[in-house]
Amino acid sequence: MQLSSRQIKGFTLVLLLSSPWLLCQAWIATSAQDEVWDTMPVCPEASSNCAHIGGNADYRMDGEFTLTLNQSAEQVWSALQQYIDDSGADVLLEEKQDSGESYTHFVERTIFWRFPDDVAVHITVIDETTCSLELHSQSRIGGIDMGINPARLEGLYDALTE
Repeated sequence: MQLSSRQIKGFTLVLLLSSPWLLCQAWIATSAQDEVWDTMPVCPEASSNCAHIGGNADYRMDGEFTLTLNQSAEQVWSALQQYIDDSGADVLLEEKQDSGESYTHFVERTIFWRFPDDVAVHITVIDETTCSLELHSQSRIGGIDMGINPARLEGLYDALTE
């Protein structure tokens, strides 16, 4: 089957319009490879691409966040699993102890450009019906996140505390 001149022009136009996005995806794939975090990170001083709640290191988060929850660690863990499934995130590390304490590192991507953002969640057991949270979100590429990481942590917090 041969393509008409009009079809070839249309295909060329689509390719030209999508080439910046394709080049960006190639750049992201080579310069922002996965690196597993096995401990809760902190935001670098004066960072504009990072947000953190809890662990006495709140950073770039406005509002009041109750980090001691009247929920079991298992309930919060289940809510976290649902959040990860719903967001289509890629889990890089998932550690859950017999006590119920857990640490999870996963990657979410921005919608259009698909920039990878690392998210870490630490759930600490206080007792059978109470636990505490520490949340972190950080962009891998760039110096600013245009408010994505604080907004992501607010959404994650809401999902975990409902």
